[in-house]
Amino acid sequence: MRRFVISLVAAIAVVLAVGGAVVAGSGGGSSITRARLERSLPATFSNLYAQRATLLGHGGITPESLHASAMCDKGGAVEPDVGAGSNWNCLVSWTDPTNPMPPEGYGKLELQVHSNGCYTASAPSKLVGFATLTDTKGREVTNPVAEFDGCFDPNGDNTPTGVELPSLLSVTTTALRPDSTGHVAIQVTCGTGAGGCQGTVTATAGDADLGTVPVTVHEEQTETFSFPTAVPHRAPEVTFTFHLTTGVGPTKPVTLEMPPG
Repeated sequence: MRRFVISLVAAIAVVLAVGGAVVAGSGGGSSITRARLERSLPATFSNLYAQRATLLGHGGITPESLHASAMCDKGGAVEPDVGAGSNWNCLVSWTDPTNPMPPEGYGKLELQVHSNGCYTASAPSKLVGFATLTDTKGREVTNPVAEFDGCFDPNGDNTPTGVELPSLLSVTTTALRPDSTGHVAIQVTCGTGAGGCQGTVTATAGDADLGTVPVTVHEEQTETFSFPTAVPHRAPEVTFTFHLTTGVGPTKPVTLEMPPG
């Protein structure tokens, strides 16, 4: 009986230990926080980006001149921004006269954050280039900022940085599929950012106004919006114009072709 009780107590201890590890792994009481990442990532990124500029012969670019800042998020709006994981995304804004930023004003970096406070970050190739580059001497060398590692002090400053960057709304519809009555719909997605995406979208087919509908999409979510007026018979295409009050979207109208017939 005594041996059974000891075994039972040991089993309970194992369960509690595993449960505690799960809580720690899910972010409860973790030293891995949004604020610490938002302080560490811009500094690491800036140092490596300046090294890239030197390799390319782009003068006048220093870690200080980049004025980098970051807004980080873990798992979208439904998950607390704390704890290790491979689902961290950080929007990083910087200033490089030789490489203008896109309309949204930032690049999205994907991070795998480890429980020891270190992380691996992948930067968008459209803004920093691919894994290798050709330096000023014609050599093929590693691009230091394409993918890199960094660490932060788990006991460092954890006060909010206050950095907020807008969500980016993107059209994901590639081909229109009108319903049996000739009405069309458009699908959009809203990326990581502050406040999601809100505003309106207007659809036109030539001179015909198909209507204006409100747009509300939470960050990291996808929604479909239909228009109240049917597309005129044999109209070749439909143009969608976005006016956002929260977030940033297409800077030009998006035109999609109607299916033949």
